[in-house]
Amino acid sequence: MSKYLDLSIKEIHELLVEKKITPLDLVDEALERIEENKDLNAFITINDKVREEASALGEVEPDNIFFGIPIAVKDNIVTKDMRTTCASHILDNFIPIYDATIVEKLKENKLLIIGKANMDEFAMGSTSETSYFGTPLNPHDKKRTAGGSSGGSAAAISGGLVPLALGSDTGGSIRQPASYTGIVGMKPTYGRISRYGLVAFASSLDQIGPMTRTVYENAALLNILVGEDDKDLTSVKKEKEDFTRLIGKDIKGMKIALPKYFVSDIVDEEISKRIKEVISFLKENGATVDIVDMKYLDTAVNLYQIIAMAEASSNLARFDGIRYGYRATSFNNVDSMYEKTRGEGFGDEVKRRIMVGSYILSGENAKTYYDKALMVRDDITKEFNRVFKDYDLIIGPTTTRVAPLLGTSKDDPHKAFMDDVLVIPVNMAGLPGLSVPVGKSSENLPIGLHIIGKAFDEATIYRLASFIEEVF
Repeated sequence: MSKYLDLSIKEIHELLVEKKITPLDLVDEALERIEENKDLNAFITINDKVREEASALGEVEPDNIFFGIPIAVKDNIVTKDMRTTCASHILDNFIPIYDATIVEKLKENKLLIIGKANMDEFAMGSTSETSYFGTPLNPHDKKRTAGGSSGGSAAAISGGLVPLALGSDTGGSIRQPASYTGIVGMKPTYGRISRYGLVAFASSLDQIGPMTRTVYENAALLNILVGEDDKDLTSVKKEKEDFTRLIGKDIKGMKIALPKYFVSDIVDEEISKRIKEVISFLKENGATVDIVDMKYLDTAVNLYQIIAMAEASSNLARFDGIRYGYRATSFNNVDSMYEKTRGEGFGDEVKRRIMVGSYILSGENAKTYYDKALMVRDDITKEFNRVFKDYDLIIGPTTTRVAPLLGTSKDDPHKAFMDDVLVIPVNMAGLPGLSVPVGKSSENLPIGLHIIGKAFDEATIYRLASFIEEVF
């Protein structure tokens, strides 16, 4: 079997330019790998037109580094004429009639969408075990989870099926699976990328981001994803910049903060030890790393549960069986149709979150819980800004443990949320955060380092990440 997909994006691009390979060769190789690794369950839907699209590109001259490269798209990002399920029974026959803005950007740059990646149902979960289509597995150990909710995207890259994928991150859903599977995952600043066509979970937290094998490929992919969009009023207008511009620069003089909470006893010893090794390496190379106190970090999970569930219950009200998606067959009146459709269509975790969210938003509760949570969220943002007055970046472990065995978090919702305790604060503050692999545990499982930057300062994150990647 050909091994073109194991090459770097730059090397693949050169082969395409020299006409030594065609986009169809890459697509056929990706399809073959997906078929051979079916047990990973990384995909929900394969694009049945992708070979046709690749053949058409064979007639065109490559005009950018991503020309002809296969990419996986998380299944909560809508794709015209290609099934988009959000890994839920309620949408298992839904064929969108338009493309998400981000999908338009992929097509403009002539990437080839190989298929829709598996995930937690409506992105609700941290192990991808809530998927109606079964759980994607971790290529490093198939008895373990690939993380969530972008577990399929992470498994597809880590398993070598495709070099690139898109994920979405509401409370760590790009960075946590990236850490569990040993790849690079970036949650950009809130507003950096249009969310038009991303099926909403919690609108004030959701952000789409790139998942890749290397830091350079991640930064280069972010270059083509960003931009203001009239269809998403939360998207931000920014000067065009090249996110790869600081990659390869040394880190002398960089000031880095490590919040005490990120290396407290909530983190497994082995992971803490590895993070300390990274810190020693940074200091040897001229960076300052200080342990700092940060307030409110320990409240982030509770805030996330209140804000995300409240917003989810509101966003998911649209799935009622009337206009699209699954509809129950036997019912007596419109009320029983709603009840049965939603009862049969949603999985347990989604129902649980809708119920809690509806409770949070009902009557006086909205003031007691939701409004108060937004106030504390504001305090978290101010706390990050306070630390960023003196420091360029904040680091810590991405996760408190390595990828857990399948079935260990499913029955304990609290435990599942604690998997995201280190990544959720970043969503609360709308900041960019990246997970970069920094080695493996004694069980040979990947460990990720989490790098948090100032708003719209993704380039500095990539600078540090690429420096670490060289060594670890």
